Amino acid sequence: MTDQPKLSLRLDDQLCFALYSASHLMTKAYRPMLTALGLTYPQYLALLVLWEADDLTVGALGERLFLDSGTLTPLLKRMEAQGLVERRRDPADERQVRIRLTETGRALEAEARRHYEDMVCGLGASGDEVKALRDAVAAFRAQLANGS
Repeated sequence: MTDQPKLSLRLDDQLCFALYSASHLMTKAYRPMLTALGLTYPQYLALLVLWEADDLTVGALGERLFLDSGTLTPLLKRMEAQGLVERRRDPADERQVRIRLTETGRALEAEARRHYEDMVCGLGASGDEVKALRDAVAAFRAQLANGS
């Protein structure tokens, strides 16, 4: 039988707090970049997805971001008002709304890349360390999503 570690209710022993506080600090590290780009963190995430694959349904975008359409719709409306995206009904299925980058939204990618590279350099971790940590967190997220 494998020995299980003793479970503790101390704050510093909580995995959820380690992830929460790291996420909070990571968002803080992104703040100067996001301010320079005129974006919120959720807007930046939506653009990352659209820069990978433009012209997605709201549902497909939500799946990638782990967000529901009720959360995404106001975010996308603000992005549309900023001239970053267009929202249009899918002609093949009027129930679906498709999100497409505008030229302004597409052009922001190059600027975001420059800021991102500067920000990552300031983290004090190597590219390999960042990738290994990201992969471990993504694997853990997949376990949580699968109910394991």
